[in-house]
Amino acid sequence: MSEKFDVVVIGGGPAGYVCAIRSSQLGLKTACIESRGSLGGTCLNIGCIPSKSLLNLSEAFHEAQSFSKIGIETGDIKLNLGKMMQNKDKAVTILTKGVEFLFKKNKVTYLKGRGSLLDKNKILVEDKNNKQTIESKNIVISTGSEAASLPGLSFDEEKILSSTGALNMSKVPRKMFIVGGGYIGLEMGSVWSRLGSEVHVIETLDHITPGLDKEISSEFLKILKKQGLKFHLSTKVEKVYKTEKGINIEVIDVNQKKVLHECDVVLVSVGRKPYTKNLNLEKIGITTDSKGRIKVNKNFQTSEKNIYAIGDVIEGPMLAHKAEEEGIAVAELISGQAGHVNYDLIPGVIYTTPEVAYVGKSEEELKKINQGYKVGKFPFMANSRAKAINKPEGFVKILADNKTDKVLGVHIIGPHAGEMIAEMSVAMEFGASSEDIARTCHAHPTFSEAIKEAALSVDKRQIHS
Repeated sequence: MSEKFDVVVIGGGPAGYVCAIRSSQLGLKTACIESRGSLGGTCLNIGCIPSKSLLNLSEAFHEAQSFSKIGIETGDIKLNLGKMMQNKDKAVTILTKGVEFLFKKNKVTYLKGRGSLLDKNKILVEDKNNKQTIESKNIVISTGSEAASLPGLSFDEEKILSSTGALNMSKVPRKMFIVGGGYIGLEMGSVWSRLGSEVHVIETLDHITPGLDKEISSEFLKILKKQGLKFHLSTKVEKVYKTEKGINIEVIDVNQKKVLHECDVVLVSVGRKPYTKNLNLEKIGITTDSKGRIKVNKNFQTSEKNIYAIGDVIEGPMLAHKAEEEGIAVAELISGQAGHVNYDLIPGVIYTTPEVAYVGKSEEELKKINQGYKVGKFPFMANSRAKAINKPEGFVKILADNKTDKVLGVHIIGPHAGEMIAEMSVAMEFGASSEDIARTCHAHPTFSEAIKEAALSVDKRQIHS
């Protein structure tokens, strides 16, 4: 007899493990199937967590080289890349084991292996040594995504890299090219640039970070150029191939001329695609769209109403926190509660130095829907905390309805932007106006005072600029 569950989650990433834990908390007998051998998905194992570790460590190395300028005398600063990678791997291990502990604490059955659908209630779980069939009243698909590549180009993770390979290089490349000017490529470019690589970024558009507020994007580009990253905008990659010396990249540049670039490694960072291989979706009639995403209704149900899909396999930003919100929502919907995700207020963060963060609408989006708005801005150059620690780059930008004053969007480039955006996410969730923010006392001296001043600036009454 196969074991029976109330909920079986296929995929143990941020969407899946959170859904499994919440389902069990709600009294549902729950299992989670994961093929990787460790929980946490791309985010914990080969994405968010290891990249943030390397971003922090590379920034520390970069800052240490300038200690003498601020009165800290040291000996020669040397890079031990092996130890740096060990530190990164240690953080990953601790966190993935932490999720496994949470499964035990919350009585979630953890099944190691690959899950595939036999019918709308039966799942085959198989690994190298075993096969078993389990049954469930409800099934949640949360198998995540994988790195997309260029047509005809496959990753070898040594010379032609996905983000996974870029997180595990054994030496600093002399010259590194990144195809794609989005979040992942710029974060990885920042890491290896700080560690000594000459980093070039190729982007088909005339700007970086597609979808980001254009004013923030332009400021971001200026800062990254100042840091030493080199950009080839309005440039299309024609061909990438290996040579005895490294990698050749043929491009059509902004002047429509063919140009050949040589480098040691190339990171292809052109987005991600849903991972739904070997699930047998077609066999049971679950439909996908032209991008391979599973189609769901507002309650995350597929064409089979007891089978749900969440996270990177469905439409929406491929962000761990978006996936987690969906995991909780589905668990609560299955248990008869009112699960909810506010897709208008999913914050985004780029963890470079300085950080970039946003929530809500950009100016371009507001113009597109003919929404009237006011703008308030405040530079970190005028923020006392930022000046005191010599991190004066960037600004806060608040967009508010020109009639009601309701905050419609917030965009920050500057120190600790990823933490500061949470204040505005909460404020916007409760429908705050810019005046509400302006009349809220912020501690001094803090970076968050720049938010208060930007809110004051919406009505042209900022104090410190």
